[in-house]
Amino acid sequence: MAPSRRSTRPLPRDGSGDDRTRYASGTPWEPKVGYSRAVRVGQHVYVSGTTATAPDGSVVGRGDAYAQTVQTLDNVERALTALGSRREDIVRLRVYVTDMGDFEAIARALGERFAETRPANTLVQVSALIDPAMKVEVEADADIPDEG
Repeated sequence: MAPSRRSTRPLPRDGSGDDRTRYASGTPWEPKVGYSRAVRVGQHVYVSGTTATAPDGSVVGRGDAYAQTVQTLDNVERALTALGSRREDIVRLRVYVTDMGDFEAIARALGERFAETRPANTLVQVSALIDPAMKVEVEADADIPDEG
């Protein structure tokens, strides 16, 4: 299945009466599985498990855990930005890795992004991700500070 074009605009509210704004990245999995890349509810943004995919859906950094983590975090930040948030608003990360032997490379990329903000973080090894070439997947929760 060819991936759809990446959307830079939030999806419209679904009319269900909730206060949710959804963001779709344009990868093929979101409509197929029935989820949003990210959802904003009030001042909170929840970013779904995100991997090192390029706009065409291909895996970036095959075999390179550092490059995959960098691309994954870029994708997380793109979702946050689309919903009016930013990296500094992240309060919680969940990092899933397929090989704990990649810890140093993944930790280096995380440390480069979060040395100042230091969100709560859990890193666990899993047996597999959706594509065998993927080494890391990240979920993020952000709280947007009140202005004023």
